[in-house]
Amino acid sequence: MAINLQKGQRIEIGLKKVGVGLGWDPNESTGYDFDLDASAFMLGENKKLPADEFFVFYNNQKSPDSAVESSGDDLTGGNSDGGDDETLTVDLSKVDPRVNEILFTATIHDAENRRQNFGQVRNSYIRIYNALTDEEIAKYDLDEDFSVETAVEFGRLYRRNGEWKFEAIGNGFKGGLEYFVNKYAY
Repeated sequence: MAINLQKGQRIEIGLKKVGVGLGWDPNESTGYDFDLDASAFMLGENKKLPADEFFVFYNNQKSPDSAVESSGDDLTGGNSDGGDDETLTVDLSKVDPRVNEILFTATIHDAENRRQNFGQVRNSYIRIYNALTDEEIAKYDLDEDFSVETAVEFGRLYRRNGEWKFEAIGNGFKGGLEYFVNKYAY
């Protein structure tokens, strides 16, 4: 049975290959589709990318160590009908030794021009599942009220004493994907 995570809660993963699914539904129309983008930042001890290629997103769908792969870009949030809109698959056995943490984010594409924010998105979540069996391990529903934020750190996989764990984060920011790129680029 899957665990429903609370903000800040941590769990052990105990798997080699995990899927990270993100889902959402647009709440109100701004005249544009809601294009949320799931990304992964593979970070070293200094909380920075070892190289640009360790940033996995719609324009770089696979990390150089082949550990993280994106399902691609769902431009409307309509691909899932209640399920995951975008997925990142992680093979923990392949993660580059320079990487201690994999941070999962969701951002709203062109949010400023479209006048969109996470306050207009509902039913957003991140879920961790066994990528070999599709069995859900844990789910974190983002029920925070983000009225102006356009970027959210949903959660992270991190290495502690040789084991991988997951932490639900749920921190919102303004600035979209560019904010995270500036924060985590080396």
